[in-house]
Amino acid sequence: MDKSYSSANEEQIYSLWEKSGAFTPKIDKNKKPFSIILPLPNANNPMHMGHALFTVQDILIRYHRMLGDPTLWLPGGDHAGIETQFVYEKELQKQGHSRFDFDRQTLYQQIWDFVEKNRTLNQFQMKKLGYSLDWSRYHYSLEPQILDNVRATFKKLHADGLIYRDEKIVNYCTHCGTAFSNLEVEHKTVASHLWYIKYGPLTVATTRPETMLGDTAVAVNPADKRYQHLIGTTVTLPLVNREIPVIGDKSISLEFGTGAVKVTPAHSPEDYDMAKTHQLDFIRIFDYDGKSNQNVPQKYQGFYPKQLRDQVVADLDTAGFLEKTEDYTHEVGHCYRCGRPIEPITAPQWYLKIDKLAQPAIQAAKEGKVKFFPLRFKKAYLDWMENIRDWNISRQIVWGPQIPAWYCLDCNPQIKLNFLDKNKNLISGVYADLKDKYSFDDIKSGLQSLLAPIDAKYLVDLPTGETCPHCHGHHLLQETDTFDTWFLSGQWPLSTLGFNVVDPKNSSEDFHYFYPTSVMDTMWDILFFWVARMIMFGLYLTKEVPFKLVHLHSRVVDAKGQKMSKSKGNVIDPLVMSEKYGADALRMSLVYGIAPASDFVVSEDKIRAQRNFVNKIWNASRFVLMLIDKFKETDPSLKLAPFSQRGIPLQREGDFSPSDLSILTSLNNIIDSTNRDLGRYHFGQASENLYQFFWHDFCDVYIEDAKNRGPEVVPVLLTVLINSLKLLHPFIPFVTESIYQILRENIQLDEDQLITSSWPQPIKFG
Repeated sequence: MDKSYSSANEEQIYSLWEKSGAFTPKIDKNKKPFSIILPLPNANNPMHMGHALFTVQDILIRYHRMLGDPTLWLPGGDHAGIETQFVYEKELQKQGHSRFDFDRQTLYQQIWDFVEKNRTLNQFQMKKLGYSLDWSRYHYSLEPQILDNVRATFKKLHADGLIYRDEKIVNYCTHCGTAFSNLEVEHKTVASHLWYIKYGPLTVATTRPETMLGDTAVAVNPADKRYQHLIGTTVTLPLVNREIPVIGDKSISLEFGTGAVKVTPAHSPEDYDMAKTHQLDFIRIFDYDGKSNQNVPQKYQGFYPKQLRDQVVADLDTAGFLEKTEDYTHEVGHCYRCGRPIEPITAPQWYLKIDKLAQPAIQAAKEGKVKFFPLRFKKAYLDWMENIRDWNISRQIVWGPQIPAWYCLDCNPQIKLNFLDKNKNLISGVYADLKDKYSFDDIKSGLQSLLAPIDAKYLVDLPTGETCPHCHGHHLLQETDTFDTWFLSGQWPLSTLGFNVVDPKNSSEDFHYFYPTSVMDTMWDILFFWVARMIMFGLYLTKEVPFKLVHLHSRVVDAKGQKMSKSKGNVIDPLVMSEKYGADALRMSLVYGIAPASDFVVSEDKIRAQRNFVNKIWNASRFVLMLIDKFKETDPSLKLAPFSQRGIPLQREGDFSPSDLSILTSLNNIIDSTNRDLGRYHFGQASENLYQFFWHDFCDVYIEDAKNRGPEVVPVLLTVLINSLKLLHPFIPFVTESIYQILRENIQLDEDQLITSSWPQPIKFG
C-alpha cells in the first residue's frame, strides 16, 4: 500500500462499481425490495451542499444492498420551470436581449439547447460524491412518456371534475411575468410607513395608499362601537370621487390603525376573501406588466406601484385627505427568484380542487400507511393538509409543458393575444380586432402568450384535424400557461417507475415490483411543496401511498445559522471540498454526530478532521498488511485461512487473549448498534460510534497491543479490519473499497469481488 491515501483513485473505483452492475438491481419476486426515488435536482444547475446530503440516501441504499435486498436508487433531473427560465433570461440579458424578443417556440428551443449543454453536469457531480444510483434507469422530467402521463393525469382530473378555471387573486411577479403559489413567496420584513387617509367620516390606516384607487369598500369590526352606526352607509373615495360602502367584518382588528381599513379586493388576499363574502366589486388597477391601467383616473395611468404611491400620497396631502404618516415595519411578499415585491392581483388561472385529494392523504398519515421521521413533522403535515386550499397549477412561463387545453378563437373572439409580427414588433389585442389585420398563421407562429376571459370555452382533447367541434373552425390555439413544476414532479415516483395513467394494468414491471417505494428522504422545507403532493397523486392514481416513510434530513447552514445561498455568498462548494479532501471526508462530515432534522454547520475544519479519519483507516490497514508480511518473512509456513463474513475465529475461545476478547466483543457490539441506528435513521449516532470504535478501540488500543504480539494476532486483526471496512462502507465507500481491493490481492478472501457483496453479521464465540 502507498504511504498515504489518495482520493485521486476515486473515479477509478466508481468505474469499477458501474462496470460490475452493482447499482442495477435484479427483480426477484421472492425477495422484498428496497427503493428510493432521488429528489430530482435541477438539470441545469450544479450541485450545492444541500444536494450533498443525498449522502443519507446513499448510506441507506448501500446498507440494504449489502443486506442482500434488491435495492433501487432511481435518479432523475428536473427541468425546473421558472428557475431554469430565470437563469436563461440572465444569459439573454448579458447578450442584450430579453424573453420578449422571441416567440415562445423559439425561446423554448433556446432554453432546451441551454439545458442540454449542462444536463449531465450534476450526474458527473453525483458520481464524484460516490452516489450509487442506478443510472440505467435515469429519467428527465421532459421525456415524452413522462409528459404523456402528466397530460393524462390532467385529463383524468378534469373528467373527474377536479380541474377548473377561475379568476382569483394570485401572487404575481411582474418582473418574472408569472404567478407563484403561497409556498413560493418569501416574506421579508420591510421598513415602511402607515398612511392615515380621511374617507369622509372615517380615517383608514394603510400600508399601500396607491391601491386605494381600486377600493370598493371600507371595513370595520361590527363589535367596534365607534363605527357601528356607519355600517351600511357609503363614503366618497378620495381622488376618485366614487361612492363605496362601509361594511362590518369580524376579521378586522380593533387595534390596527384606526380600526377602519380600506378594502381593495383585486390586490389583497385578505380583501379578496372579504369581497367574496360581502359581494363587493373587483377593480384591478395594475396590469401584468406592473403598470397602472385604465381602471384608474387618466392622471394615474401607466405608473409602477412605487411611482403611483408617490403621486397618490402627494395628491392626498395637497387635497387635505392625508391625516398623518407613521413609520411602520411589516412583512411584504417577495418573489423567491428575482427578489422583487410580489403584486397580489386577480387573474384567470387553472386550479385543482384539492379537498378530494387531501382527505385520503390525511387518512393515510393518521393510519400510519405513510410514516414520518422525525415524528414531529407528521403534525406539521396534518396541520397544512387540513387547512389546504385549491392549488393554482398555472404558470405564465415558456419553459415547461403547456396545459393541454385549446381555445377556438372563432368561439372566443375576446381572447387577448400577445405575439411578434414579422418585424419582431410586439402586438397585443383581442382576436376580434386583430383577425382582419393579421393572418392566423402569423399570429400562431409569433405567439408569446394569450389571456382567455374566465368564461372562455376550451377543449381538453384536441380534435382530429384541429377542427372546433362547436363551430367547425380551424383557428385553435393551445393554452400558453404551463404547469406548475410541482404538478409534474408530484407524479415523479409514478412516472419514473413506469406507471401508466391511461391503463394502470399495463404499467411496467418496475412499477409493480418497486412501488410503493421504501423511503422518501428530503429536507423539511419541501414537505408541502412536494412530499404532500406526491402522496395525494399516488393515492388518487393508484390507491397506494408512493412511499412508506418520509425521512426529513438536516439542513446545512453557515456559521451564523443562515441557510446557504449564492446571493448571500456563504456557499461551500461540495465539489471543491471533495477535490481538496476527498469525497469520503465530505460525506462523513455531513452525517457525523448530526441530530435528525436539525440545522448544522459544515466547515472546512470539520471536513479536514474527517479526512484525518480516512487517513487513519488507511494507515491502520497498511499496518495490518505490513504485519502480515513481517510474519510471513519469519515464518514462511504461515497460512491465512479464507475469510468469511462471520470473521476468522481460528482459535477456540480459550485461546483468545483478554485483548482479543475485548476487541471482538466491541466489534460485536458495534455491528449490533450500527444495525439498530440505521434502522432508526440515526445516521449521526451510527457514524459517531463507528468513528470512536475504529479510532479508539481498534487503533489506539488493540493495534498498539498487537505490535508486541506474534502471528496469532493476525486472524483477529483481519476479522476486525474487514468487518470495520464493511460497517464503514455505506458512509465512506471509496477508501473502504480501495482497501478491500488491496486486501483481496494480498489475502485469499472467500468472497465476491466488491465489498458491497455482504453486510457483517454479529460474531458469536464459545
